[in-house]
Amino acid sequence: MSLCALLFLAGSAAAASSSFPEGVIATGTQGVTNPPVATMGTAVNQSSDARLLSINSVDDFCIFAPPALQDIGNSETFEVAWCTKPRNNARVIPDGTLTGVSFLKTPFYVQIMGYGDFTKLNIPAGDFGGELDPHGATGAGNPVGGNVTTNIVDGVDEPLAEWMMFIDYNQFCLRACTNANSTYSSAFMCWHELDEMGCDFNMPGNYNFNGTFETCDADVAYPPGWYPTSFNGATPVAFSTFAQRFTYTATNNGVATPVTIGDLVTPTTVYFTPSSSNCVTTATISNGLSINGAAGATPAPSGSSGASGSQSGAAATTGGAAATGSHTTSAAASTASGKSAGFAEAAFDVKTGVLGLALSLFAMVLA
Repeated sequence: MSLCALLFLAGSAAAASSSFPEGVIATGTQGVTNPPVATMGTAVNQSSDARLLSINSVDDFCIFAPPALQDIGNSETFEVAWCTKPRNNARVIPDGTLTGVSFLKTPFYVQIMGYGDFTKLNIPAGDFGGELDPHGATGAGNPVGGNVTTNIVDGVDEPLAEWMMFIDYNQFCLRACTNANSTYSSAFMCWHELDEMGCDFNMPGNYNFNGTFETCDADVAYPPGWYPTSFNGATPVAFSTFAQRFTYTATNNGVATPVTIGDLVTPTTVYFTPSSSNCVTTATISNGLSINGAAGATPAPSGSSGASGSQSGAAATTGGAAATGSHTTSAAASTASGKSAGFAEAAFDVKTGVLGLALSLFAMVLA
């Protein structure tokens, strides 16, 4: 792509991005392994380390998976992009990997859920996976340098600041946040600290679609862990929130002390499961390329900032039963399958008109 073309695309994107609420559009640069902009039709490279995802349609999207055979918990910092089509200098998902995909469009986020044989993407059989997001334990992202774009809002490949993804050996879910208002910021709608709770809790929806490839409109879920406690008519005006329990070691003057934060009880379900509508099915999705997937060897963490020091959390559990009604809790600790959470920095409460976010290291109040 010529420099003039890149400058034109950058100018067009800047003009379009200015109309988005604060916090929606990513302001940083692309990761060092990524092309400068989302690009369709790049060369197929099944050894690529590119980490740029695009989420545009049921047959044009990317997900993160290991570059070579490794469980998600130990590869989260250096996973790479795998796309349904040749794009973004990324690897291409082999035909036959995906067995069902649901692509959801909402006013606040785009969400895609899928089933398949992700051993073809270097995830070991039986690995219950983990959670990926643009923050990570070090703030550099899981994976480091991972970026996400979508053109679903305005036809422009917009770089999004907030997203979250869960993946294991046979299921994934991915949400990228495209909107915000004074109550629901993009950071809250793509809240990334409930990594032991899996897909059903963080990205509720109809998960009974395996064997189908569909595109739907969908209602907007409450941010992960939010439960309305007071309403003005049909509008919620106050919430309770769930913070995943987590213990870490704090060192002060050479003395190590365990510190535990988060809630003692874990919710058994979300407040409600959003409905899908206007669904259109596609017979299948295919790129028609004769390509290989899994590399079959344990990689060195190329391009990463090093191990995160912890493993990411829960598997994306199957099943899509509706969950409605009031906030119910269990006294048991979180029992979601998968590895223990890498970290859960924060607990926060939302009071009427005021968002209070109490972090383990600092406190901040949003009016």
